[in-house]
Amino acid sequence: MNFEILLHLGTILLVGFIVSKILGLFKFPEVTGYLIAGILIGPSVLGLIPEEAVKNFDIISEVALAFIAFSIGAELKFDDLKRVGKAIFIITILEALVAFFLVTVVMLLLGQSFPFSLAIGSIACATAPAATLMVIKQYKAEGPLVRTLIPVVALDDGVCIIAFGVASTLAQNMIQGGAFSMMNMVGKPIIQILAALALGVVAGIIMVKSMRFMKNQGQIQVSFIGVIFLLAAISLRFDLSSLLTMMAFGTTICNTSREEVKVFNAIEVITPAIFLCFFVLSGADLNLASLTKVGLLGIAYVVARVIGKALGAGIGAKIGNLPSTVQQNLGFCLVPQAGVAIGLSLIAKRIIPAPHGEVIRDIILSATVIYELVGPLLTKMALLRAGEIKKENL
Repeated sequence: MNFEILLHLGTILLVGFIVSKILGLFKFPEVTGYLIAGILIGPSVLGLIPEEAVKNFDIISEVALAFIAFSIGAELKFDDLKRVGKAIFIITILEALVAFFLVTVVMLLLGQSFPFSLAIGSIACATAPAATLMVIKQYKAEGPLVRTLIPVVALDDGVCIIAFGVASTLAQNMIQGGAFSMMNMVGKPIIQILAALALGVVAGIIMVKSMRFMKNQGQIQVSFIGVIFLLAAISLRFDLSSLLTMMAFGTTICNTSREEVKVFNAIEVITPAIFLCFFVLSGADLNLASLTKVGLLGIAYVVARVIGKALGAGIGAKIGNLPSTVQQNLGFCLVPQAGVAIGLSLIAKRIIPAPHGEVIRDIILSATVIYELVGPLLTKMALLRAGEIKKENL
């Protein structure tokens, strides 16, 4: 067993690195290379990493999402948020809800039931911050578009979780003919979100106070990695969003500590290998056969969500009076969709009676294949169009 784990882990790291380097010669972002490497060595193609092994590495996905969310939170400086002001909140609400509305309407027009359309429409709100963040970091992108994009993808998941909580409960009750409960529809998701945020903030304050007792970079690294693991575990244990917990933790550190640079430098030393494993495993977990099962519904979902994101983000940026480069390009940076959407599709499959929940799961998994391969390329294209990637960083 240990032999197989080490063999698979070595294969993931080396193949992911080699494929990303080869595709890098053709100007592909690293994250696209990792995903393609995962698809190649996964069960759908070569089978070097069998399906059971992919499932056994679930812990890597949890750890990677925790570090990704922490990194996003670390970019949410209140001074920057004040600079862009209410525009961020307007954009986040519009890009999420316009995508929700368009996907729901398109599904209804294709003859799907209202509960089904409502549930899958709510999942369309979600945006995967991991792929977007990787592209920004790889090319050291900076400017108005990046400063707008990071808080939007950070806040997006909160909107999605609330929307899904309301929509899935409505869908479940409509299908089963049960009684509606405001507590289940709205109250429970809001309580979970507030609890996750509170956990991250409290942990952040405690760690900032504790840093005076840490004498070197090694102690900072060990203590913060330990706390990240503990916060992820607590979130999982109590059904809280680990993404929101870790974002709140990172945001608290970057806004209350004078030594936040030491913290983030210590963490960034170990994240490249974790992120590589996460994206390779995400690619390996994608079942290419599911693409053939969803047909027109899958295509309609992919197209309607992209249009909704681009339209909502563009309108929000225009209302917020942001630069034209942000108005024209922001929506293309919101295409990636993975972790949160896949997680919500699993919940939908569990709580929404068959066949609705199962079809939603197949559509989201199929769409993820497309979004995670095309999304990083669109993000790179948008950042280039906005002039926020310097030539020397290409």
